[in-house]
Amino acid sequence: MDKLIHGTAADGTVRVLAAITTDTTAEAIRRHGTSPTASAALGRLMTGALLLGSTLKNDDRLTTRIECAGPIGGVTAEANAAGEVRGFVKEPLAEVPLKPNGKFDVSGIVGEGMLHVIREAGVKIGMKHEPYVGSVPITSGEIAEDLAYYLAKSEQIPSAVLLGVLLNNREPFVAASGGVLVQMMPGANDHIITMIEDTIIHAPHITEAIREGAGTEDLVKLALGVIDYEILYEKPVSFKCSCSNERALKTIASLGRDEIKSIIEHDGGATMHCGYCNESFVVSGDDLRQMLVQL
Repeated sequence: MDKLIHGTAADGTVRVLAAITTDTTAEAIRRHGTSPTASAALGRLMTGALLLGSTLKNDDRLTTRIECAGPIGGVTAEANAAGEVRGFVKEPLAEVPLKPNGKFDVSGIVGEGMLHVIREAGVKIGMKHEPYVGSVPITSGEIAEDLAYYLAKSEQIPSAVLLGVLLNNREPFVAASGGVLVQMMPGANDHIITMIEDTIIHAPHITEAIREGAGTEDLVKLALGVIDYEILYEKPVSFKCSCSNERALKTIASLGRDEIKSIIEHDGGATMHCGYCNESFVVSGDDLRQMLVQL
């Protein structure tokens, strides 16, 4: 089971989160049929959204959106504090050649553009607040570095972000997926920062560690080295979409009687498609006529 842990280190001056998202990324790839490099980009951004979303309050929602000029066209991932995430790419079949070292060229498929992070409060309980939106230019296109740049520039939190997706050329297609977020909180001293930077530079790639059996605490140790830490909590994470047949019906009902009558007359029924999870909901003519009666 995929999970995420949240901990602190160095007397509370360092916050560390680690997640293993192998099954979560595999589910997203299954739903969207993404190409290998698009799969890597989607898995990385979803994992990053989970790490950032874990710091939210229970009823809040976080959306990370990459708008870019590269072949992928854009990537979006939405997460909440419960460990639920969903995401999609605009061009799921987009692909670029591997890098000379055999790694996915995520920066090549993303290209130039902007990273937006949207935080919405009270979403689950129906509260309407103006969302907080932070935007920064894409600096590398590798996603982890872009999220770290966003945290430093938009939220003034010096951070290190490690994200990775490793694929097989046979089922199961996702060999490993996960990430680590290390943040320097007020009071973090320069010596601790230098130690963490040096540890991360010399650490093995997180996907190799996950494929070899590393758990979330192993990822924390991989990032912190000899620095002591305390785990505050852990929780499961998964791909989960908020769409449903009920939501589809409510959306159509909001169109009003005249529009519903027009749908019945010209199409006989309606189909609602969710871009986040690639599910479609069919609403029959009888359902629409019943909806008119209720309206």
